[in-house]
Formats: sequence, C-alpha cells, structure tokens
Amino acid sequence: MPKLPLLAVPNVSEGRERATIEAIADAFTAHGTARLLDVHSDADHHRSVFTLAGVQGELSAALLAGARVAVERIDVGEGREPADIGEHPHVGAVDVMPVVYLEAAQRGAACAEALVVAAELGDELGVPVFLYGELAQGRTRAELRRGGVSGLAERLSAGELRPDFGPPRLHPTAGATLVAAREPLVAFNLELAAPASVDDASRIARLIREGGEEGLPGVRAIGVSLLRGAPTGGGTAARAAGGRAVAQVSMNVERPLEVPLRVVVEAVRRHAEVGCAELVGLAPRAALAGFPADVPLVDFDPGVHVIENALGF
Repeated sequence: MPKLPLLAVPNVSEGRERATIEAIADAFTAHGTARLLDVHSDADHHRSVFTLAGVQGELSAALLAGARVAVERIDVGEGREPADIGEHPHVGAVDVMPVVYLEAAQRGAACAEALVVAAELGDELGVPVFLYGELAQGRTRAELRRGGVSGLAERLSAGELRPDFGPPRLHPTAGATLVAAREPLVAFNLELAAPASVDDASRIARLIREGGEEGLPGVRAIGVSLLRGAPTGGGTAARAAGGRAVAQVSMNVERPLEVPLRVVVEAVRRHAEVGCAELVGLAPRAALAGFPADVPLVDFDPGVHVIENALGF
C-alpha cells in the first residue's frame, strides 16, 4: 500500500467572491507540492474550506502560498458591516490551518509540518499565530475565537494572550490564524425542516454539543440562520431580498469514529425534523456507516468526499 500523505484543511473567511476563492485555490497548488482534493464554499457562513494532500517537508510551502493570497485579498479588520461578517465564528482571513494525520505513526510528521507553517505565517506574512489542540495542551478554537476579531484584539492588548508565533498584535486586515495538528474531524451541517427557527437550531445545538444535557463526545455545535435561494455575491442584507430563511445546526464532529454521523442525525431528530445534511470537506468512510437513507446528503460524491476514496486507498 502506498504511503499515506498528510492532509491540511485551511479555512478562509471568504465564501462569496468566486475570483478570490479560485485565486487562493490556484496558489495552494501552484508549486506542485500539494494536491487539492476539495473546495467547499458557503456564502452564509462566508467561509471556504480547502482540503489538500501532501507530504512532510512540502505541504507547508503550498499552505504558505495560499495563505499569502488570502492575506492579500481578504479583510477581516475593523469597518466591516455586520451583515458582511458571515455566520461562522472566526478571527482571521486564514482562520484555521490544521494539518491532519490519518494514522498514529504520522502524528510527529503532522506536528512538525504544522509548526513550520505556523512560524512561516508569522515571520513571512506578519500574521500572529495561535496554536490549539495537541500543540497547545488542549486549548480549543472556541477559546481563542471568543469575542471574534475584536475580542481577541482586546485580550492581546490587555496582555491576557500572546501569540505563539508572529507579531504581538493582530494583522490590520488579516487578523490571526489558528494552527493545529490533529486526527480527522468531520464538519457536518443539518438543515432543519420548516417551520424550525434559528432559536430551535441554537437550542438543539446546546443540548447535543459536548457538555450539554444530551451531549455527544467531541461534538461542537451552533445554530445559524441561512438564506436559501439567495445570490452568492455581496453581503447578507443584499442577498436577503432573493432568499428564504432556514435554520441549520452547524457542527464539528471531532470523534467521528466514536460518534458516526448517523448518531448525530438521530440526536437532532429527537427534537426537530431534518430537511437535509451537508458534509463540509471530507470524512473517513467509517463516519458515514449506516447514514440514514431518508436524509439527503447535498452534493455528496463518495469518490471525492470520502477520504479513503479521494486518496485511492
């Protein structure tokens, strides 16, 4: 069997401007050191998730090249209209950049590659970098994102936090980047059927997330409001005229082998009817075992979105 590559899943805070998304994707692959497996863009979350495959010693160069374009073209600084921020919590233009290992033997390689790219983001792009997860004694993304860009800036100014790499203050337009090395997780969304509201989605998220009354291990969840049928360009206010509001439970399933997606669907269905599901990026084959046949998985292609299939294993 061929050697497994490392994966990387950089998330950028742009989900509407196609030209910017394509420019970042082109930059990730321009040097031939990584293969682009998938791009998932969402106008409501105002976020694009890229999935790349490469080897230790080469993947970091591809990540830095894509990050450079994102930093040049995405502004998450002060002065944005609230409607143009998007539903997904974030603190940077390149918000998170995890390096993913698929088996335990790769853990050291993933950690090393993550630290290399973290140092390069700080030194070459002037973006402060915060480590999370295994590289930071379990510190979470949610801790660092508390209060968003402005909240992180305030904590830096107050001396409550210091970046692990890069300058001591946020980049004026690109904010900060969060870097980790981790096992695969599954970014997974469930759209609730009408007449469910965003309040319903938020209540369900509180119940099923880890630590909730019905908490599932390793599940992070929020409730968001989406605009279906709206144009993808422009801010939320401009798009609202052409769309209809729907409620979504947006999740990261951090232990997908222990908590497969069918279990997550069952947990949500105890409280509301599910209209459809969405996979953001790729998932391990085992995470999809027994997925309910009566829940449409929107735009899902097993040849692309199952990790083992995408890598030819």
